Amino acid sequence: MSPPTPRLRRALLVLTTALAALLCALAPLPAAADGPADTARAADTARAADTARAAGDGPADWTARPAGGGADRDARPYVYLEGTPGTALQDRLAVTNSGRAPLTVRLRGDGRAGAWIGFAADTVTVPARTRAEVPLALTVPPDAVPGDASGVVVADDGDEEIRVPVRVRIGGPTLAALTVEDVEISDGTIRYALVNRGNAMLEPRLAVRVDGMFGTLLERPERPLPLELAPGRRVERTEPWPDAPALDTVTVRLRVTAPGGARDEAEASATYIPVAPAVGGGLLVLGGLALLGSGAYRRRRTRRGDPEPPGAESADDRQPTTETRPLVKAGPLVKAGAES
Repeated sequence: MSPPTPRLRRALLVLTTALAALLCALAPLPAAADGPADTARAADTARAADTARAAGDGPADWTARPAGGGADRDARPYVYLEGTPGTALQDRLAVTNSGRAPLTVRLRGDGRAGAWIGFAADTVTVPARTRAEVPLALTVPPDAVPGDASGVVVADDGDEEIRVPVRVRIGGPTLAALTVEDVEISDGTIRYALVNRGNAMLEPRLAVRVDGMFGTLLERPERPLPLELAPGRRVERTEPWPDAPALDTVTVRLRVTAPGGARDEAEASATYIPVAPAVGGGLLVLGGLALLGSGAYRRRRTRRGDPEPPGAESADDRQPTTETRPLVKAGPLVKAGAES
């Protein structure tokens, strides 16, 4: 049998490659639970769980929320009560155990209004896949100031806790008072503090204006701030100002307002000077002052006739001089020769 020709060898090579590719395509893929699709699905599930927890649902297998009536029993985002000083207000907290084992949680109040809360039971055990409603009573102190008070109910299972907000409106005349304090400018940032001086819950709004020597440098219209200021509460905040000038004298004015007529203004001033030119100019001024002071000192000593300090030359010392020699007195001349 004659050896295969080069053309036949190439044909056999192509045929073998095609058969190998076909077998690989028909072979079943290995089961991979961690493939790209499963990984993405697991990531989506984790993100959904994190979102639910951030929304206030707490741990995945149990929740604690204000109990409600009607079809939507979990519609309330927080416990809200109204009453006058000295009255007892009642509500209920719903604890739902969606796990497969009994759940034991401990309940307590925190914050100003939380300290006024008492529970029918401080420790509650909820069977698996069961919902329990725990009665609570909030007693407003007789000396409570009319206005708003806030706090939280804390449900703790030993590993994680859920905090349920509590808001109380105390009957009587209310006063909305807000101040802005301690305004200062540093490192491209405006710092200030807000203080609720009244007895009502406030939602402050802020307006910012900065004026320089040649006009307005910054003006931000009034906008709501992302906070609720409880009575007596103080909050320190910052306002970014990245475009602060390099050379100018500025005045920052902050105006805060809140519903109910609360309003206040405060201001602060600052001077911006470039560091390098300021240092160079300062050195030149100091050098000039040193020269002027030295000249004045010399003139004053000359007028007074004070001796010059050691090593200093006077004007006479610098004049050229002619050297003189002492005269020698001549005696009688003696003439050499014979005696007469």
